[in-house]
Amino acid sequence: MTAAPPDQDLRPRSASRRSFLILILLLAVCYAVAALGGLAASDSASTYRSLDRPAWAPPSWLFGPVWTVLYATIAFSAWLVLRHRSPARTRTEIVFWSAQLALNLAWTPLFFGAGRYGLAFLDICLLLAALGTTMFLFRRRSRAASLLLVPYALWVLYAAALNLAIWRLNA
Repeated sequence: MTAAPPDQDLRPRSASRRSFLILILLLAVCYAVAALGGLAASDSASTYRSLDRPAWAPPSWLFGPVWTVLYATIAFSAWLVLRHRSPARTRTEIVFWSAQLALNLAWTPLFFGAGRYGLAFLDICLLLAALGTTMFLFRRRSRAASLLLVPYALWVLYAAALNLAIWRLNA
């Protein structure tokens, strides 16, 4: 058995482990947001069915599978930005990423828990602004990270239009 050359850097293994742990943490954060949102509106499916909705509104069963995939892409996009950089070098990006996630979390209790459709619409507009800023900032670090957020942005834009329509139909 031969020893590793003295100039060989053994950090890649620990960097790889650190990178993997960051991904797991980001996934945990995103799915915690999903779980908290679910707790805040445990009766959301029946509430959604009871609302006057536009003809183009999706069925309630579709939201769970869509959000399951989107939360994974949200976490993975942040991981692409963080994996090779220190948190200090990505502070602005992660602040906006966290802000959009917090606004995402706030929407469900506003819309389903409190029935405050107008306030929920304001929240989702702020979410879109934070998400757009996140995508712009992520683009500077990783084009793939920014592109991974495109389906999320499109779904949130669709959700904003649906929120507005429901607000108007149920006012």
